[in-house]
Amino acid sequence: MHAMKWMTAALLALGGFNTAMPARAAQDLDCKLSFQLSGWSAFYKRAEGSGTVTCNNGQSMPVHIRAEGGGLTFGKTQVDDGHGNFTGVYDIHDVLGHYGGAEAHAGAQTSADSQVVTKGSVSLALSGKGRGWNLGIAFGAFILEP
Repeated sequence: MHAMKWMTAALLALGGFNTAMPARAAQDLDCKLSFQLSGWSAFYKRAEGSGTVTCNNGQSMPVHIRAEGGGLTFGKTQVDDGHGNFTGVYDIHDVLGHYGGAEAHAGAQTSADSQVVTKGSVSLALSGKGRGWNLGIAFGAFILEP
């Protein structure tokens, strides 16, 4: 009987050392981008701007924005009221980097545009209202830098 208690205690002790604590799953953040962007295109598309990323954990970060690409595209545009919603973000710094995407656009005077760009597991749904004139299809990068 004494041997049985000792064996049970030993097994429980060994089991306690081998049991790993379950890893706490990180929750993705609800992060948003507000931005302004202006640029031009003549086969090559280039735009620059600035914005602010804010997350539901209280963090925020100013960002510099570049959009570059090529395709059959012509025009000049300015986005004054741009918004973006991120998915797949676990840390505010996950939003930085090069996103890839394609877009079709057309507008004269005032226009609205929306597109989704991705970078690995992070996606960014963009929408904005702007002015200018543009027409075409472009493929390229949407880049967020600190």
